[in-house]
Amino acid sequence: MSTASYGYDGGDLEKPDQVLTVENLRKEFGALIATEDVSLAAERGSITGLIGPNGAGKSTLFKLISGFYEPDAGSVTLNGTDITGWSPDRIARRGMTRTFQTPRRIEGMTVRENMLVGPQNQAGESILSTMFRPGRVTRDERANLERAADLLELFELDHLADEPATDLSGGQFKLLELARAMMVEPDVLLLDEPVAGVNPALAEDLATYIERLNRERELTIFIIEHDIDFIMELADPIVVLDQGRVLTEGSPETVRTDDRVMEAYLGGGGES
Repeated sequence: MSTASYGYDGGDLEKPDQVLTVENLRKEFGALIATEDVSLAAERGSITGLIGPNGAGKSTLFKLISGFYEPDAGSVTLNGTDITGWSPDRIARRGMTRTFQTPRRIEGMTVRENMLVGPQNQAGESILSTMFRPGRVTRDERANLERAADLLELFELDHLADEPATDLSGGQFKLLELARAMMVEPDVLLLDEPVAGVNPALAEDLATYIERLNRERELTIFIIEHDIDFIMELADPIVVLDQGRVLTEGSPETVRTDDRVMEAYLGGGGES
């Protein structure tokens, strides 16, 4: 488990250990302010948790960071590059990708074929490359197949490689989505409620995989999670959102003993 801890404090955004910075991010939907001047940072190699009651703005914040929403104000910086307003695929090519609370099942594809959807800039996607650079296309395909095989083995899904992905259980599909996200070899991985709807045993397995990716691949991970025990054991630092604002941030113990956090959860309601 990572022990790195650094929260954004309004200081220098160019600190070399900050892989992801968010500054004064704001999103409005009519009269509703979903996120209000949110600023935070994720240290390279950390596992950062994002918690808060329903309606706090967590999902909106993830969509702003990953390019699914365009902010009304503020900025997102990844590895020193301002990616504010970029499309999700462009952000993925730059080194950040995400999973979803409810993974999308692609009909008519095997587990292995689902994995091959992930890689960016495949030579085989270009008709010209297929015609004039077949050697490169073959090399790319071989490399992608090898990476997919390695990841399926890592997540203990290799025995299901030729099975229809739609036949997987909900928990297995969570693992597949995590493995597929790793196909782009990201620097930063955003996880949206990875243990939602899974049994406690699989939740423990997911925690082990996440820690292993963080430790062995030096992957920076940013997680939304409603399971407080899960996130408190896994993440450091933890950021708490409430009503679209950062309420507090710090170590799990600091957050756990903050009376404002308990008050926010007891009074929370609405969508996340």
